[in-house]
Amino acid sequence: MQTRNDIVSANDQHDGEHAPGEHDNDGHVGHVHGAIAPRRPTRAQLAHIQGWGADLDRKDRPGVPMERTPPRFINVPDGDPAPQEERVEVLVSTERPGRTPLFGTVQPPSGLSGMIRRQAFKLTENDVRHWLLLLVADRVNMVEGIGEDLASGKIPNVLAEMGIKAEFQHNKAGLAKKVALGVAVVGTAVYLMKRRR
Repeated sequence: MQTRNDIVSANDQHDGEHAPGEHDNDGHVGHVHGAIAPRRPTRAQLAHIQGWGADLDRKDRPGVPMERTPPRFINVPDGDPAPQEERVEVLVSTERPGRTPLFGTVQPPSGLSGMIRRQAFKLTENDVRHWLLLLVADRVNMVEGIGEDLASGKIPNVLAEMGIKAEFQHNKAGLAKKVALGVAVVGTAVYLMKRRR
């Protein structure tokens, strides 16, 4: 069997002029004469693209006067920055017991979802239960949020918040599947509750 290099060198040896079917039985079926390299545009052809080639020549780089190796830091305080003051409960991984200098305080753990999150953070991160508990806590937190809205006198528009209108406009098949699944789950739950009686 001929290697690719043998075929290429054989292609280079003949002139490329032959009648149709002339090479059908000599292993050259569907071959290409010579190597055809892809044509690359020249610099002049690409010059119309704003910013093209800025990294080719150092003097053309806009950031060169500012670049330094190693980088120069001005007015750097000695030591680590002061840690953020802890005003809310912050859950910390068991793998990294130290808290990061900055952390989010927007939604501290509270209620049933907070209890679930605390249980999740007692487990290591490579335990699937850690992540499943966090997912459950998110769903519970969503229901708690609806309860808080109702308690404050605000009636949430759950369908609009779920994007039902956009789903109906752009993904009717997906919406139909979700509705069918919801009906099946509710129907199964009702059936099981009636069956117990």
